[in-house]
Amino acid sequence: MKRGTFYGIGVGPGDPELMTVKGAKLLARCRNVFVPKAGNASESLALEIARRYLDPGSRVCELVFPMTTDRKELASVWEASAEEIAASLESGQDACFLTLGDPLLYSTYIYLLQSLRARIPGVEVVTVPGITAMGAAASLAEFPIGRFKEPVTIVPAADDLRTVRQALAAGGTLVLMKVGRRLGQLVDLLENEGFLDRSVFVSRAGMDGQRIETDLRRLRGEDGETGYLSIILVRTEREEKR
Repeated sequence: MKRGTFYGIGVGPGDPELMTVKGAKLLARCRNVFVPKAGNASESLALEIARRYLDPGSRVCELVFPMTTDRKELASVWEASAEEIAASLESGQDACFLTLGDPLLYSTYIYLLQSLRARIPGVEVVTVPGITAMGAAASLAEFPIGRFKEPVTIVPAADDLRTVRQALAAGGTLVLMKVGRRLGQLVDLLENEGFLDRSVFVSRAGMDGQRIETDLRRLRGEDGETGYLSIILVRTEREEKR
């Protein structure tokens, strides 16, 4: 029996119309659709974005990935998820895995794919890129990410913020991802370093509750949910240098 193909599909940042044509076509014929979600009580955002493109007869399986930094716990979850997907592939059926943004940019798909390849070394894989959240945020805010020969640095906001400080000193454009509950600390840091007025905050790009702030001072005192699904774009080069 011929083994099925595994498709990793980036569904984009939130607007269903920003899904690629290729991703939508694949979903329309895929019978086994696997979607990630953060907890048993939550809903899969990737599924909500892509739902209109699914075949009505497809089987949707939610894979729970806990919000934890414990590598052993995560590895166990990746293995279990890969085992479930492998069962569909070994039966000769294709399987699709949906992920927010792009599958190979800070995505669970990266680790799931590694686990699947370890389980089935010869598995056929097709990865369909998706529009990134930073691309959507830049478009909404009319914020050029790369100009001339300026470097672009992408940083998942660290708890100690040392990496952020280093990136600010490097110049060019800084993309701060995974802002989360560190939003207040990041606003303080950007102000202290003199970059607050050259920053823009975008959350839930293309989704309900979308928010764009060009004055990050307005974010002070917000609760922890404000930083969820958000990005901060920072221009570290001054305009007069051009």
